[in-house]
Formats: sequence, C-alpha cells, structure tokens
Amino acid sequence: MIAFDAAFDRLIGHERGYVNDPNDPGGETNWGISKRSYPDIDIKNLTREQAKEIYRRDFWERIHGDDLYDGVAFQSFDFAVNSGIETAVRALQRAIGVAPDGLWGPVSRAAAKALSESDTIMRLNAERLDFMTRRSNWPHHGRGWARRIAGNLRYGADDS
Repeated sequence: MIAFDAAFDRLIGHERGYVNDPNDPGGETNWGISKRSYPDIDIKNLTREQAKEIYRRDFWERIHGDDLYDGVAFQSFDFAVNSGIETAVRALQRAIGVAPDGLWGPVSRAAAKALSESDTIMRLNAERLDFMTRRSNWPHHGRGWARRIAGNLRYGADDS
C-alpha cells in the first residue's frame, strides 16, 4: 500500500506555500491548509510538518487511505484536500457504484475491493472532473484543476 508519507509528498507538489488569492473560496492558504477550514491556526506561519499532521489526521484517516488500493488512496486523498472529504468520499462511492452517502463503511469498502484499481482511478477522476466543471470558480481555477487531474491520471497509470 502507498504509505501516507509518499501520498503526502505527491500532494504537497500541488499545495505549495503561502497564498492569499481573493478568488479562492478557502481564502488565506498555506501548504493547502485554508484559514476558512482552520480559523484558529496561524496560516501564514504554518510549517510543512504541522500541515502534514493535519493532512494525516483530518484527511488520510478520514478517507481510510490505509484500506484502499494504493492509487485510489492517493487519488481520494488529493480530491479530499482539494474539494472536501465528504465530496471526495461521495465521488468515490459513485465511482464504485454504491449510494453516495459520504460515509465509508463495509458496503463501500467491499465495493471498492471488487473493482480493479485502474477502473476505480479512472471513474473517480471522471467524477472529479465533472464535479470541478460545475464549480462557480471553474473559469478562474479550471485550468489549474484540469492540470492537477491530468497529473493525477499519470500517477494513476504508474500506480495500477
């Protein structure tokens, strides 16, 4: 299985240092951690290691990264960071053909194991791209999101 550390290293290539883009609904962001989601954290001075612990606790563990195929774990993790945990879990559930309730349980786990890793990666990225194109800020951020998904598809080819 892809270890959290390897998934984090991939992810952080997308989520670089401090940004305060007025067109980003997350607002002030550092290492991909947004002030909107973490109002009590000093975002500007957040370290890479502090961000890593937030990602492990609040994202990797909540998407059950250790229970998924390698490539699916990374794809789900990156989607969760970019668009929210429940959004990513629901998209993964749609990709594997179960009711998208946002709760990862035994039915979702079994369905995820029943599909091939490659098929799941492809279906999940299709769900992700469809979701992103419906976002109101697609005109401003769409090109970057599409490039991110394209890069993730390359990772998916390596992982499956």
